[in-house]
Amino acid sequence: MYRFLIAATLVIFSLGISAKTYDDKSLYALLDDIWQYELSVSPLLASRQGNTELAHALPDISIKGLEEQNKHWLDYQSELANYNENNLTQEAYIALLMQQYRLANYIDQYKYRDYLVPINSEYGFHSAMASLPNLSTFKRVTDYKAYISRLQGLKPYFEQQIAYMEQALSEGYTQPRVVLEGFENSISTYLVDDVKDSGFYSPFMQFPDYFSDTEKASLEKQGQQAIRQFVLPAYQAFYDFMVNEYIPGSRTTIAAEKWPNGVEYYANRAKHYTTTDMTPQEIHELGLSEVARIRAQMQQIVDDLEFDGSINAFITFLREDPQFYATSAEELLKEASFIAKKMDAKLPSLFEYLPRTPYGVAPVPDAIAPKYTTGRYIHPSRDDEPGYYWVNTYALDKRPLYALPALTLHEAVPGHHLQISLAAELENLPMVRRNTYISAFGEGWGLYSEFLGIEAGIYEDPYDNFGRLSYEMWRACRLVVDTGMHTMGWSRQKAVDYMMENTALSEHNVNTEIDRYISWPAQALSYKIGEIKIKALRQKAESALGEHFDVRKFHRAVLENGSVPLFILEQNIDAFIEEQKAKEI
Repeated sequence: MYRFLIAATLVIFSLGISAKTYDDKSLYALLDDIWQYELSVSPLLASRQGNTELAHALPDISIKGLEEQNKHWLDYQSELANYNENNLTQEAYIALLMQQYRLANYIDQYKYRDYLVPINSEYGFHSAMASLPNLSTFKRVTDYKAYISRLQGLKPYFEQQIAYMEQALSEGYTQPRVVLEGFENSISTYLVDDVKDSGFYSPFMQFPDYFSDTEKASLEKQGQQAIRQFVLPAYQAFYDFMVNEYIPGSRTTIAAEKWPNGVEYYANRAKHYTTTDMTPQEIHELGLSEVARIRAQMQQIVDDLEFDGSINAFITFLREDPQFYATSAEELLKEASFIAKKMDAKLPSLFEYLPRTPYGVAPVPDAIAPKYTTGRYIHPSRDDEPGYYWVNTYALDKRPLYALPALTLHEAVPGHHLQISLAAELENLPMVRRNTYISAFGEGWGLYSEFLGIEAGIYEDPYDNFGRLSYEMWRACRLVVDTGMHTMGWSRQKAVDYMMENTALSEHNVNTEIDRYISWPAQALSYKIGEIKIKALRQKAESALGEHFDVRKFHRAVLENGSVPLFILEQNIDAFIEEQKAKEI
């Protein structure tokens, strides 16, 4: 009897340990644990979320810190593997997939040692740190002291990044030299003679009225000292390293497949950015098909205009005629703002819900403009800030006005600002779903938004429409040149020539874009593949629903779950079609 009681007790105890149910409730608890851990190792993300506990800290990027984080990501990945679609609601299942996607990226980045290459042709950790003054609110003395601690941490943070880049040099694991021409200028802009001219000093230029004179004077002194002793030396050391060591020693090949584990790495990045299992060869062939289709539509416009010459002669005409270019940065910004405002008025006819967060139009900062892309959406760092549609006003003779409508719709509304802001305002979703950006969805939506300009009447003449087609062609060409350079032996010049032959982009823009594709492998694949899927799903819904199809409801169905993998989007739209059919009965 005694032995039986012990055995029974052990059985009961064992059942108690293994009795965890892998349902919505336990999943959401796990997702919250993962999010809190992510905030703890990502102080800048925590600041963006309004969390002030780590406002004094920068990320721990030491090899020990990265190893520890990767162990946590792997542990969390194992825990998530216990959940499956059968035990979860649809909402929870989407959250599970999003978390798995996010963790897989962190794990893959560590596996392929992305930390050894913390820059690309247009961006880097040095420019990311320039956002520090915008990440915090400055309402208390302790807020300023925390910010000063971050400034003091820049020097060791830069030293660790440089150490990784030195290791990468010894292994040939660097950005290609060809994309780094002029990169040092993006560093030198932060080097100033007077610390008060540094952007990092901006929080000390204006204090709350309730600060005493003594507090203000003390904080100003500490801020100046931190910039002088830690910030400026950090940027100077990075500048010297780039000019004297990294750029001269960087690799001369351009293909990602030439990196360690490069073939596997590129395939991994292609899968990550497209959320499909398409091979580089399949993507390349899709690109060639799309280029041929779009080129035929461009030729039709040339024919309709009765232009005396070939399509390439027409493109040369567009590139060179002064009528298509702004004469000042202000004119370009005003035109972009006007287009954005016209589209604002069209939104209610296309969408049931609009975001609360507003957006502004601003130039790309001078420090990064020369090698920066044509335009970009910058989402708010805090909930008391707007989003911004950045327009590149550098080299005005390379920023054609006929391309501005498509660019504006992509970056502002109904593109990135609308999509990202709506996702951020989904209050009842776990944080992983509100804060994970899936490029194939987001960039696919941006390109689809350019197409929506046709319905909204934004393209007012054949030149605007040709500009739209040129932008679509630009994204189709990406499928060809990105895979071509990274997996098929294409030279940089071959890629440039292909873009010049098939798009109306200026030569400056083409060179900037090609450098971006070289230095950011596979990211550019996401745009066209995502757009093709969204268009196909709309056509599917229109065919299935006929006269009952409502574009506003369709757009709600696309956006209401935030950023999701393309296969999940397809499942959601299939469910939307069945729901709408049921309402017809």
